[in-house]
Formats: sequence, C-alpha cells, structure tokens
Amino acid sequence: MDTYLQSGLDALGDPTRMAIFQQLGDGPLAVNELASRLPVSRPAVSQHLKVLKTAGLVSDRKAGTRRVYQLNPEGIALLRTHFDQVWEKAMRAFAQAAEADSQ
Repeated sequence: MDTYLQSGLDALGDPTRMAIFQQLGDGPLAVNELASRLPVSRPAVSQHLKVLKTAGLVSDRKAGTRRVYQLNPEGIALLRTHFDQVWEKAMRAFAQAAEADSQ
C-alpha cells in the first residue's frame, strides 16, 4: 500500500482528527474556530492538524496572525481513488458470486 495512502488512513483513524476533517469539509477554518467546535483544547487541535497536514489531507495558509486550514484536494483524491478501487473490486466479486449462484 502506498505510504501516503496509509498515512492518510492512519490519520483519519483517530476520532478527533476525523471530526476536524469533517469540519473542514464545510470550508476553511482557523485553529481557534475549530477548537471552539470540538471538545479539545486549541493546542490539541494544532497537534491533530499537524498530523493531518503531514498525511497530506489538509493544507494551511497564513491570514494575518492566524493560520487557516482547509482540505487538500490532492490528498483526498488519493483516498477516493483507493476506495473507488476497493468498491469496484468488491462489486466484481459480488457479480461473480451472483452469477455462479444462478448457474
């Protein structure tokens, strides 16, 4: 399995990081905005964002004195491609099994 893909999957395995990822699905947010929506401290949110950024799932930009985070389309595309392939393989196996049962 691709290292970047594994890194992304591992990062989303944590419930807090998954919640941050889902919050960013609604649009870019600063660390303070994310922390106000979650039951964890601002420093904890920053640490989770660092993991998500290292995994390639989020990117950030400076906006005045704040850092604003958003989902990284390239990282998400990698995950989507993986799950599309898994789904296609599962559907082919299902179709083969259904065909074998009907014969």
